[in-house]
Amino acid sequence: MVSVPRIVIAAPASGHGKTTVATGLLAAYAKRGLSVAPFKVGPDYIDPGYHALAAGRPGRNLDPVMVGEDRIGPLFAHGSAGTDLAVVEGVMGLYDGRTGAGDTGSTAQVAGLLDAPVVLVVNAAAQGRSVAALVHGFRSFGTVRLGGVILNQVGSDRHEALLREACEEVGTPVLGAMRRAAAVEAPSRHLGLVPAAERRAEALASVDALAGLVESSVDLDAVLALARSAPSLAATPWTPAAREPVPGRPVVALAGGPAFTFAYAETAELLTGAGAEVVVVDPLRDEALPAGTRALVVGGGFPEVYAAELSANEPLRRAVASAAAAGTPIVAECAGLLWLCRSLDGAPMCGVLDAEAAMTPSLTLGYRDAVALSDSPLLPAGSRITGHEFHRTTVHPRSGLLLEPAGGAAWAWRGADPEGFATPSLHASYLHLHWAADEAIAHRVVTAAANVPAAA
Repeated sequence: MVSVPRIVIAAPASGHGKTTVATGLLAAYAKRGLSVAPFKVGPDYIDPGYHALAAGRPGRNLDPVMVGEDRIGPLFAHGSAGTDLAVVEGVMGLYDGRTGAGDTGSTAQVAGLLDAPVVLVVNAAAQGRSVAALVHGFRSFGTVRLGGVILNQVGSDRHEALLREACEEVGTPVLGAMRRAAAVEAPSRHLGLVPAAERRAEALASVDALAGLVESSVDLDAVLALARSAPSLAATPWTPAAREPVPGRPVVALAGGPAFTFAYAETAELLTGAGAEVVVVDPLRDEALPAGTRALVVGGGFPEVYAAELSANEPLRRAVASAAAAGTPIVAECAGLLWLCRSLDGAPMCGVLDAEAAMTPSLTLGYRDAVALSDSPLLPAGSRITGHEFHRTTVHPRSGLLLEPAGGAAWAWRGADPEGFATPSLHASYLHLHWAADEAIAHRVVTAAANVPAAA
């Protein structure tokens, strides 16, 4: 049984201030001396980075589409173990989930799976008494327990009084009223907020400002009391060491740094649990792979922003190309795929893949129910898994099918041509996976690492 107090921060839609409130609450409670566990519903990588700064511990994702609803409780128990409070930031609107799948993947679904009360954040900048109809509708539509409202972007004392009176009409407590504050705003670009790792000093200042705003605007005692009203949750903590570890402690290099910030905390934990020694390599700074590297895992991020710097690191590009040629297992997704190409927007990259990458004005976004088409260090051919695409780039050719006999395609899914590149020692694709969906992934990667010599 899990008895951690917990609260879900939701909103009627994107743009109402969920991240502002969730991050501010985490920072404010941490300043009070509470140990707080941060979570984000869905596949988002950026918000958890700000959560981590505020809480002082990894931000984690709860995505029932990618890992299955049966893993939400165990992953929550794992990430919140030993803490005083868990704050779960929702995704999009409260009842928005996977397209065409009802509430699957929604904040409401996760709140139900965690048996957690919900606080609705409402951007009330252009609202008056109508806020009551909005709040009443969200409270009565589904089965979540809406414990109160935090009003955001409130313009004045008079405006706040009007909004509070309206919410009282429908019997919904107002737990806070936050005024407009430029100091807490974070810059955005083509995929959302700029990751905290890219602007650490400024992000820390923003998080501190958020703590102050929330402390002065929200009834922290009332929110904490609501969180403590959550009943005990029947869940066994997930463990990253579900299988017998691979012997030998092979070194697995894991890309990090500002250019590669998209990674779930569980990936490194699973690799370690499978027997690997995980060593982070920053492709912007490190000119060589870690000593003894036997496999390389490269997640997502923003290589297009750092294309010139990545290209200038010619020693590491050569080292990665040599490792790939020697059969060192490499697993790359999205940003990692771009880095392995011959070039990105004309800037030379690692040249592992005979492909070119480029920015585009269009956004590719959504869940994909994928089937592995080729054996690779990631999964055997025929494996089925759900992943997520999120990028504004293209790779030509789209898959390794055109590069035979050198390799094959990584994935197929309905409504699209085969995608990605796969060989017995390489897997590179746009598809983001949450490895906690299948612990066999990490075990397979580490096993592949243990069966090859260390990279030079």
